[in-house]
Amino acid sequence: QDNSFEQFIINYCNEKLQQIFIELTLKEEQEEYIREGIEWTHIEYFNNAIICDLIENNQTGILAMLDEECLRPGTVTDDTFLEKLNQVCATHQHFESRMSKCSRFLNDTSLPHSCFRIQHYAGKVMYQVEGFVDKNNDLLYRDLSQAMWKANHSLIKALFPEGNPAKINLKRPPTAGSQFKASVATLMKNLQTKNPNYIRCIKPNDKKAAHIFNEALVCHQIRYLGLLENVRVRRAGYAFRQPYEPCLERYKMLCKQTWPHWRGPARAGVEVLFNELQIPEEEFSFGRSKIFIRNPRTLFKLEDLRKQRLEDLATLIGKIYRGWKCRTRFLLMKRCQIVIASWYRRYA
Repeated sequence: QDNSFEQFIINYCNEKLQQIFIELTLKEEQEEYIREGIEWTHIEYFNNAIICDLIENNQTGILAMLDEECLRPGTVTDDTFLEKLNQVCATHQHFESRMSKCSRFLNDTSLPHSCFRIQHYAGKVMYQVEGFVDKNNDLLYRDLSQAMWKANHSLIKALFPEGNPAKINLKRPPTAGSQFKASVATLMKNLQTKNPNYIRCIKPNDKKAAHIFNEALVCHQIRYLGLLENVRVRRAGYAFRQPYEPCLERYKMLCKQTWPHWRGPARAGVEVLFNELQIPEEEFSFGRSKIFIRNPRTLFKLEDLRKQRLEDLATLIGKIYRGWKCRTRFLLMKRCQIVIASWYRRYA
C-alpha cells in the first residue's frame, strides 16, 4: 500500500521487461506477416515505451530529475523534487499529482500533496516521495571505505575495493537510480541478443491453497501480463508457421506424388500435398519462405494423418521383411532338397 523509491525502481524494471516482451513477441509476430507477404488484420496493442520514457529519459525522465536534485547545490528536499516533477511532467498523460494538469483528482483526498501517481502498464501506482532523495544518494563516504580497506581481516578488505588509495576516484559516486538504470540497460541488451521463451505464471488465490480460484485476481494478472494482446494477435493471425523444407519432409508420406521423393521446389511440393489432402484454402497461406496454418485443429489433423500413415508404413515394412525372410528360407531349403535328391539318385 505504501510505495517508495524501492518499489518505484522495481516497477521500472517490470516496465522494461514488458517492453521487451511486446517487442519480441507481439511486434515480431506482426512484422513476420509483413515480411512473408501475408494478408491479415492488423491488431492495435498498447506499447508501454511512453511509460519507460517517462521514467528513464535522460533529460525529462523522473530518474534524471531525481539525480539532478541530488547533485544540485542548495537546499534539496523530497518536496523540491516533487515540485520539479510537477513542472516537467505536468502535461504527461501517465503522470498525476495534485498539481499536475493531467490529474483528475485535484479534489480527491486519496492523492496526498506529498505523492505522485504513475499509470503503469499494469495499473496506477501511487508513490510517496518521502525518502526518494536520500535513498537515491546511497553514498558510502570515502573515509569510511578507506578505513574498511585498511582492516586486517581479508574479507572486510575485499568488500571495500574502492577504499584502495591507488584506485581513489575523486568523482562523485553514481546514484542508486543511475546504477539501477545502467543495470537494467545491460539486462535488456543481453536479452535482445537471445531468443527468450516466456513462461507466464498465474496465481489463482492469495491463500496458497488448492481448489480456490479467485476470478478477479486471475483477470487482473492476465491483463497486466499482456496475455490479452498476445491472444488477440494470435487469433487474428496464424497459430503455426514452418519453413517449406521441414514441412514437406515431415508430411510428404501423406501424398503419393511427394512420397518417397519430391524433385521440385519445396513450396510446390507443399502445395501439391495440401491440395491432395483437400485442406480448405482459408486454413493456410503461403508466405515467401514459410507455410502458415491458421487453426491448431488443421495441424492436429495433419499429425493424426501422419501418425496413421507411419503405422501403415511400419506394417508394410514388417510384411515385406517377413515375406523376404520366409522366401529366403524357402530358397535355401529348395537348394538343399535338390542336392540331397541328386546324391540319393546317384546312390540308388
